[in-house]
Amino acid sequence: MYNLKVYVYAICKNEEQHIAPWVESMREADGIYVLDTGSDDSSVALLSGMNVVVKSEKISPWRFDVARNRSLAMVPEDADLCVCTDMDEIFLPGWREKMEEAWLAGAHRLKYRYVWSFNKDGSEGCVFWISKAHARKGFVWTHPVHEVLEWKRSEPCIEREANGVQLEHYPDPAKSRGQYLPLLELSVLEKPDDDRNMHYLGREYMFHGMWEKCEETLLRHLALPNATWPDERSASMRFLARAVEHQGRPLEEAFLWLLKAAAEAPSMREPWIELSEFEQKQENWAGSLFFAEKALAIQHRSRSYINEAASWAEKPYDLAAIAAYYLKDYDKAKAYGRKALEYDPENARLQKNMEFYQAKGD
Repeated sequence: MYNLKVYVYAICKNEEQHIAPWVESMREADGIYVLDTGSDDSSVALLSGMNVVVKSEKISPWRFDVARNRSLAMVPEDADLCVCTDMDEIFLPGWREKMEEAWLAGAHRLKYRYVWSFNKDGSEGCVFWISKAHARKGFVWTHPVHEVLEWKRSEPCIEREANGVQLEHYPDPAKSRGQYLPLLELSVLEKPDDDRNMHYLGREYMFHGMWEKCEETLLRHLALPNATWPDERSASMRFLARAVEHQGRPLEEAFLWLLKAAAEAPSMREPWIELSEFEQKQENWAGSLFFAEKALAIQHRSRSYINEAASWAEKPYDLAAIAAYYLKDYDKAKAYGRKALEYDPENARLQKNMEFYQAKGD
């Protein structure tokens, strides 16, 4: 252990099912501070009984950034390193020492690996890197939802990687995300030039099937001068293809958006996979196989939140196997079919497809 003061802070509302494993995972810190924002279950009692410093406060109107800043204010002034987590997240053991090692190299903020979801077999699903460990001073949480830490000092913010640190997310599927849409609309209203929130709002409209608003908002995202990150631009283009298709416009228009998405971020699997799916629906098997194999040629997964779990599981292999089968390349269909089954061996459809491939290839 190094001679640093490391504190964890979080917000909480009705998290009783997560509290015990969360606290156990955070015990490596010198202290744990939680702002409860209105629990009506046993959350406060449980936290208090586990030597967590708890304060209750109602945030009205609700904003995640305000709640985060209130919880950060609870952290003692002598903190060297503040670590923000949610109650449904768990650090793998040894996280503190690895963070301290990275911190002592000189930093204002640390970046580390985050497993946002897991596949049915327990393997990692969506994985990216986040940076929610930071200095006590100089940072403020901003945005009503999808809040981010902003560095408010004049000198450059130094961010280092805390290699070996892993935070894992175990969300409650019953929890509603209904509040996200109005908060995102507020966020864009407050900062209409923020490209990140414009993309998030367009994506949220897509989740709600609000296709006209989705298209309008994503076009606004792409038109922003500061919307320069290829990964996010590519995602907006993919979502625009879906919006075009759902509004019954010519398929050529949707296909063009997917081609633009692939050109924008050619090192990501997602646009190639979506192109393969598009060609599959048109029964253009050569095109579907070509794009699936373009995806599979990409071996290095992006560290950004844009990457999707299915892209790194059975999906590209399944697409390639089906296309190869219809092209009568049965050896290739079997090879790709076997790979798909390795990722999802209990999948009845994949099993049945494999029987077709083997019957034709034998």
